[in-house]
Amino acid sequence: MEQSNGGFSVSGLRRLHDVLARRVESGKIPGLVALVSRGGETHVEALGTMRHDGGPPMRRDTIFRMASTSKPVAMAAAMILVDECRLRLDDPVQQWLPELADRRVLKRIDGPLDDTVPARRPIIVRDLLTSTFGLGMDMTSLGTPIMNAIFEQGLTPNLPEPMPEPDEWMRRLGTLPLMRQPGEQWQYQISNDLLGVLVARVTGQTFETFLRERVFDPLGMKDTGFHLDADKIDRLPVLYAPDPSTGEFHVWDEAEGGRHSKPPAFQGGGGGLVSTVDDYHAYFRMLLNGGTHEGERILSRPAVELMTTNRLTPAQQAARHAMATDNVHVSFGQGQHGGWGFGMAVRTHRGDYASVGQFGWDGGSGTTAYADPAKQLTGILLTQVGMSVPDPAQLIHDFWTTLYQAIDD
Repeated sequence: MEQSNGGFSVSGLRRLHDVLARRVESGKIPGLVALVSRGGETHVEALGTMRHDGGPPMRRDTIFRMASTSKPVAMAAAMILVDECRLRLDDPVQQWLPELADRRVLKRIDGPLDDTVPARRPIIVRDLLTSTFGLGMDMTSLGTPIMNAIFEQGLTPNLPEPMPEPDEWMRRLGTLPLMRQPGEQWQYQISNDLLGVLVARVTGQTFETFLRERVFDPLGMKDTGFHLDADKIDRLPVLYAPDPSTGEFHVWDEAEGGRHSKPPAFQGGGGGLVSTVDDYHAYFRMLLNGGTHEGERILSRPAVELMTTNRLTPAQQAARHAMATDNVHVSFGQGQHGGWGFGMAVRTHRGDYASVGQFGWDGGSGTTAYADPAKQLTGILLTQVGMSVPDPAQLIHDFWTTLYQAIDD
C-alpha cells in the first residue's frame, strides 16, 4: 500500500475524503472541516458550504460552535489550579461556592423536591472534576420534578433563553436539592459549568480571561473563546437543528446577532466555546505530549494522566454505561466508551475501531475531537448540524471508522 510519511496511507486518506464528501453531497451535511494528525503529518479536509442553501465555502479557518466538545478544553483551567495547589482534589467547594453548602438530597429521583435527606458529606473538587457532585442532566429521568426544575431555572445551555450570569445561576442552583449523594453517580453537564464558576471565584478573573492567559494564548488558540468579535463573525456558519421527523433544516443559531456575536452572561465550560480544527489540534497535541507545547509546559504530566484515564468506579459508571447502551436509539450510538476521566470520555474497552485509551468527546452541534496515545493520533471533525437527527452522529462514526483504517504502519 502506498504510504505517506506520517503513518497514514495515501489510499486511506483518499477513502476518508470520499466518505466525508459523500455525506456532504447527500445534502444532509451542508459542510464540514476535518483534521487528522499522526506523527509529523497533518491532513485537513474542508468540504461543502456555510449554509445548507449555499453560501461561502467551508475553509480550514472556519469557526464552529464546539458545544460539549468544550468540556475537555475547559477542564484545563481547573487542572492548572490543582497543579498550583490553589485547588486540592478533596477540598470542599463551599469555601468558594457557598451556595452548595449544607446540601439536601432527594430520597427518590422522581420524588417531590421537599422530600429529602441531608447530604452525607460536603461536595468536594473531585466531585466536580468527575461529574459526580449530585446534579446533572439525566435523560432517563425526564419529566421528574427535579429535571423539570433544572430546565425551569435555566440551568442548562441550549434552552430558548440563555443562562443567567454566574452569581444568579449559582443562586438558582442552590435552591435545588441534589439528585444523588455527592460522589455517588456520574451525571452529565452541570459539573462542567460549575467548574467555570469555581475557576472564576478562585482566581478573581473571568473564566475566559483565565483560559486565554493560561491555555489559549500559550497554545496559539487565537480563534477559541466564548464569543467572536465582529471581524471574525463571518467565519461562523449558521447552526441547524433539523426537524427529526422531516429532516427539514431549521436555524438554531445565526452568526450575526446570534449567541456568539456578543459576550455571554454565562461562560459555560460545559458547552460554550467556539473554535477551529487547528486550535483544537494544538490542545489535543499538548495532551498527547504530556502537557507541553513547543517546549512550554501548560499542564503537568500527572494532571494530564488524571484527565485522560478513567476516574470512575463501577458504581459511579453504571449510570453512564446505561445511558450509552440503553438509549442508542436516542444517542445514535454516541457515548459508548466505557470510562470517563476529567471532562472527557476515555475508552476502557474495544467497542469499535478506536483503541483502548482514546480520549476526547463529542458535541451536540455535530462536533468530535479525540486523541489516541497508543497510535499518536488526533482526529477532529466539525460540522454545523445539531444532533436532533442521526446524520451528524453517523458522519462522526464513519469518520472514525475510516480514519483508523487509514493508519498503515
